Amino acid sequence: MGKRAARRRSRPQQADTNVHELFDGDKSNWHPLNGQGDAPQNGQRDQSFRRHIRPKSENQAALMEAIDAFNLILALGPAGTGKTFIAVSKAVEALDNGEIGRIVLARPAVEAGENIGFLPGDVEAKMAPYLRPLYDALNDRLGAKRLRQYLSDGTIEIAPIGYMRGRTLNNAFVVIDEAQNCTYGQLKMLVTRLGWNSTMILTGDPDQTDLLPEMSGLSEMSDRLENVEDIACVKLVDKDIVRHPLVASMLTVL
Repeated sequence: MGKRAARRRSRPQQADTNVHELFDGDKSNWHPLNGQGDAPQNGQRDQSFRRHIRPKSENQAALMEAIDAFNLILALGPAGTGKTFIAVSKAVEALDNGEIGRIVLARPAVEAGENIGFLPGDVEAKMAPYLRPLYDALNDRLGAKRLRQYLSDGTIEIAPIGYMRGRTLNNAFVVIDEAQNCTYGQLKMLVTRLGWNSTMILTGDPDQTDLLPEMSGLSEMSDRLENVEDIACVKLVDKDIVRHPLVASMLTVL
């Protein structure tokens, strides 16, 4: 091996004709987003973290205003309208501003049409697959390091719906996600957990329940509470969808 390496080093170096310059001319003004020799235009830029989120529709703006003004909010709408992300972002904002002392996350452990069986681990490990959308939103707003810290010291609490009875949630921001998979009795129990200096938001799509027909209590709960003073019921529609445009098109025919 030593002789071969020495022979290779002794050979004259030849230019590789397959290697070409990436840039023609001046390289200093090149930007990867437009492929031109000038700075990015038309608002193009790398994605960066925003401390405060901004609504992309009138109904999203109404939801954010309702969260600031009311203690109990029902956010109803189809998939992709930003219900969960807005709720989690406002919870993190309230925590960072010192308005509340903890965030409580709850989501029904209901599979989407299939039985995945028993899961190993403690309560948090068992609930983790169901709370993945909430974790993703929290990770986006807090970062992985702060999220792990808050989960370990109890600042962010995972609360299975079955364990909520009898509790009073004071000084907390409570997010009940996928509320369409809760029965009316479960939702009645959850909304009556609200304590002092707390905000609770229920998010869900009444048209996408994984329960048996007529078992979901979200529609009845919203019908009963939308006329109650000091409770906000915000309904988002297809035009508020911020996912791929095909999502809105599909929901109009599915």
